[in-house]
Amino acid sequence: MAKGEDTRQAILAEALALASEVGLSGVTVGALAERVKMSKSGLFAHFSSKENLDVAILEEAKRRFVDLVVAPALREPRGEPRVRALIDRWFVWTEQDFMPGGCVFHAAAAELDDKPGPARDALVASQKDWLATLATAARIAVEEGHFRSDLDLAQFAFEAYAIASGSHALGRLMRDTASERRARAAFERLVTDARRSPCRSA
Repeated sequence: MAKGEDTRQAILAEALALASEVGLSGVTVGALAERVKMSKSGLFAHFSSKENLDVAILEEAKRRFVDLVVAPALREPRGEPRVRALIDRWFVWTEQDFMPGGCVFHAAAAELDDKPGPARDALVASQKDWLATLATAARIAVEEGHFRSDLDLAQFAFEAYAIASGSHALGRLMRDTASERRARAAFERLVTDARRSPCRSA
């Protein structure tokens, strides 16, 4: 990796940590330059605009999410084990040291839901990819005979996403130490409902 790319990655690591704590709007060029011990002009040269910086932060978060959540889960056996791995790895994701303020996607969602632009587009794309990954894993579980054939894949993905999101919101905002346990219990009910219905005697 070239020196310039090394520097850019170091900046993005600090920017991601800062965004998890203060949101994208709090990651100003001045605040970030001070944090990485660079001049504003030197930092600005890597991104050209605040908008580009915001997009780069979200793209870096997505890259790490794929590396830490999606890729390891896809190495698990097809079907229900892979579905479970995706959720298990998501809980690991929310506790990463590089996001001291919690999941940056959740922090960005509150800022960008009504703010059109490239950053919102990047965030929406990342979350659509995550929903699609959950739905695809559920579809494969159907193909493997682990889940029932009439399972609504989009509904399964929606509920899994909502369970994980709710756990993060309550855990961070309410400091609810039971949030993960409750989320896992909810996920178990979701999986139980998704399994193939027991055979009925004629």
